[in-house]
Parts: sequence; C-alpha cells; structure tokens
Amino acid sequence: MNEHNRFVSGFVSILGRSNVGKSTLLNALVGSKIAIVTDKPQTTRNRIQGVVHRPNAQIIFLDTPGIHKAETRMNQRMMAEVREALKGCDLLLLMVDASREFTPGDEYALALLHKLTIPAFLLPNKIDLLANKEALLPLIDRYRERHPFAEIIPISALAGDGLETVMERILAALPEGPQYFPPEYLTDQPARFLAAEIIREKIIVLTRHELPYATMVLVERFEEKPNLLRIHAAIFVERPGQKAILIGARGEMMKKIGTQAREELEKRFGQKVYLELFVKVRPGWRENPRFLRAIDWRSMVGETSVTSDE
Repeated sequence: MNEHNRFVSGFVSILGRSNVGKSTLLNALVGSKIAIVTDKPQTTRNRIQGVVHRPNAQIIFLDTPGIHKAETRMNQRMMAEVREALKGCDLLLLMVDASREFTPGDEYALALLHKLTIPAFLLPNKIDLLANKEALLPLIDRYRERHPFAEIIPISALAGDGLETVMERILAALPEGPQYFPPEYLTDQPARFLAAEIIREKIIVLTRHELPYATMVLVERFEEKPNLLRIHAAIFVERPGQKAILIGARGEMMKKIGTQAREELEKRFGQKVYLELFVKVRPGWRENPRFLRAIDWRSMVGETSVTSDE
C-alpha cells in the first residue's frame, strides 16, 4: 500500500485527573457534544467512546472518569472504567491543568502510566488561562522528568488552541489498520443513556451542595413515536433533604432542570420531546453493587447508538 492509500486507525484513551478538560477535548475532536461537561469534579462516570472519521483514518477516542483515589464503590467502579480504557489502546493522551501547580494527585495519575508501554502524549490544557506562557516550562519539565512522553503539546480544549497539532500527531502515531466502524457511527452510547446524562448535566449545573455526587439518573421509559420522543426518567438521591433541594420551592428547581434538559434533548435528537422527571430516595445507592450494575449503560441491551448530527 502506498503512502497515499495508507489507512490508519486505532484507539486513543484520554486520561487525567478530574476537571482537567477531558470531556471538552473529546467533544472538540469529535465535533459533537457526546460527553457532558460541567465545572464539577467527577462529572464523567463512564468511559465514553467518540469516533473521528477521516478519508484515510479512523480514530476511536475513549473519554474516561477523572483519576482519583476511590473510597466508595461508585468511585471504585469509576477507576475500573479508567483501567478498562487502557486495555488494547494504541495511544494515551494524559491531560493536565496547566493553570495549576503540580501536586501529589498529579503524581498519582502519572503512576498509572509508569506500568504501561503504550506511547503517551502529554497535553497541558487550559493555556488560555495563563497570562505568561513561559510559566508552562517548569511544569512541562516536571512531567518530562517523570515519563518519556512521545509528544508534549500545550492546548486549550475550550478555545481550540493546539487541537489541529494534536490531530496531526495522533494520525502520525497510529498504525495502519481497518475501519472499525461505519462512517455514520459517532459513539457507542445508547440514546437513552445520552438522555440520562443530559438530564444529569443540568442537575449538576443548576444545583450545589452535595447533589452532583449523590445524584444518578436512570431513564425508565424511552418511547420513540413519529413526531414525539417520550422520556420518563428517575433521579435518584440518597437522602430526603437532597430530594427537597432538587424539587425546590414550589417545584421551581425541578421545573428549571426539566426545561433546560428538554431543550437540549430536542436539539440533540432533532424532534419534540415530552420529558417527565421523578425524584426517588435510595439511601446508600453509591455502595450498592446491584444498583450500580442496573444503571450501567452497557446493560441497556437492544438500544441503538447515537449517530452523527450531520
């Protein structure tokens, strides 16, 4: 096969601590919002696949939960998702927050790479927040001393700075391979899981306190009709007080969450959406293995994956 006809493909895992911008990068590279994004740590709870199609390449990106020390069953499950994303991948992208100092948490994240032989790129993110770009140099040196990164590319996933270079270097690093998925394939997430994630994003953005970490959304009914998509979703919390916060005075908070979620769902699915939300108290759900399995999207057998907006 000559260079002109060379087709490359591979799996690229995006790793990093919470809130470094992994989901923002995935959405920017894929060109569509397939991962929810908030300013709260541990927003991403599952590994999420996003596929980029090029005439001579196919890149399967894997977004992962933030690397952290797991204390609950829920957090242990999230770290298991991170480790699963490392299996069989061709390239790692380690994202770090360039606007913050190096900490023991960063050392903990780096320790995952030390046991691997997979090539890795270092992506210092959020460079748009740096008044003096020379401040990057000591941080880059610390990482370079600790791991033999194949590439170090400063970026701003939010502003798009450096992303073209990232794609060029990824394409150069990937091996020749097959087209794993058809051209219209965008993500492996079932539509109903994506709907649940959009609802959860609005909860995280609109509420404070402990709710972002104590909330889970499960779509119980997802009915596609010719001119209407009917979605019935349960929002699980751990305590009655959290339920009261979610509902709000005279139901105002729940109304706001429902409205914003419905508007984004209609944009995402391209049709009218009827959305009904219920709040249920389930004490200790984050420690309940059976419950955690029930809300894993991989158990949603028979659901079709979301395709491109185009």
